Amino acid sequence: QVQLVESGGGLVQAGGSLRLSCGASGRTFSSYVMGWFRQAPGKEREFVAATSRNGYSTNYADSVQGRFTISRDNAKNTVYLQMNSLKPEDTAVYYCAADPTRLRGGVRPVDYNYWGQGTQVTVSS
Repeated sequence: QVQLVESGGGLVQAGGSLRLSCGASGRTFSSYVMGWFRQAPGKEREFVAATSRNGYSTNYADSVQGRFTISRDNAKNTVYLQMNSLKPEDTAVYYCAADPTRLRGGVRPVDYNYWGQGTQVTVSS
């Protein structure tokens, strides 16, 4: 089992940047596919980005492609989400998630077994 804790959220103006971090407990972090999801008020949780176990393979939602970058540091048990050119529609609670079974990141919440508590990102216009 793994415990996940997100940090780095906050309030930023449109066009700005934020970097989210997600720290994981346990010794087997490198065996988990890691993903980021987000959920805006009144909307379903949606996929943002995912990275394979070694970080060499990544995939992104169309809405963030070219603006967001997911990366991981297995030595630090941490996954990151660098968010650039932020838009008001990026406002949401952002969650990191871990999947111990797949080789590449799934895009559905049900693909992931473990979740963090979330961190709020608010982008003002």
